[in-house]
Amino acid sequence: MPRSYLFAHPEDELDDLTAERFASVLARRLGGEPMAYIMGTKEFWSHQLLVSPATLVPRPETELLVELALREIPRKAEWQIIDLGTGSGAIAIAIAGERRMCQVTGVDISADALAVARENVRMLALGNVELELGSWTEPVRERRFNVIVSNPPYVRSDDEALRKLQHEPQSALAAGEDGLDAIRALAAECSAILADAGVLLIEHGAEQPASVAGLLEEHGWTDIYCHNDLAGLPRVTVARWDGK
Repeated sequence: MPRSYLFAHPEDELDDLTAERFASVLARRLGGEPMAYIMGTKEFWSHQLLVSPATLVPRPETELLVELALREIPRKAEWQIIDLGTGSGAIAIAIAGERRMCQVTGVDISADALAVARENVRMLALGNVELELGSWTEPVRERRFNVIVSNPPYVRSDDEALRKLQHEPQSALAAGEDGLDAIRALAAECSAILADAGVLLIEHGAEQPASVAGLLEEHGWTDIYCHNDLAGLPRVTVARWDGK
């Protein structure tokens, strides 16, 4: 019930079954489980999305990645867009909803995560989203995309923050000793599936912009620029490939 219901019905009392269910849910929350998993949904880009322990809970700062991608995509473009590591499909769905003439592909290595993404796509009746199972660019290496977006794992494997995020899939959070393993793969692989004049956008940690820029430069990416989120923290790096 919404909070307003409680004010409007102060005389209501919980029956035993409801009280037991509430106590169970409260225990899960006190144990650190995110409310999104308990409720089964999370809002992102004005969409109410299904989430599960197989997917990360979409974060508000990731909306910057969507915003920057939309700046790159003309409103009437019939482009190919790809979201690598799509999880619940949040990013792919947000872009597909704003650019209906584009075809958006979401890729994830987790079949369980893709099952959640498929249900989200079905609920929102988005006919311009397709989903592929595989590691990064592996399932789409014969295709070309105008825009590549990714919110990959970028937490160091020994970071204390992982203990607070124990309920979320660790494979979607941790990326090696320096937290850059996934971004290394993207820097190396993405140019092969990028169309002429295409662009790559990667979300990363606030302490990583210099390292991310260095990795991209090593692989021939140019016009590299990092954008800050609403908290003023470096969050999304945009790059183009010079074709060498």
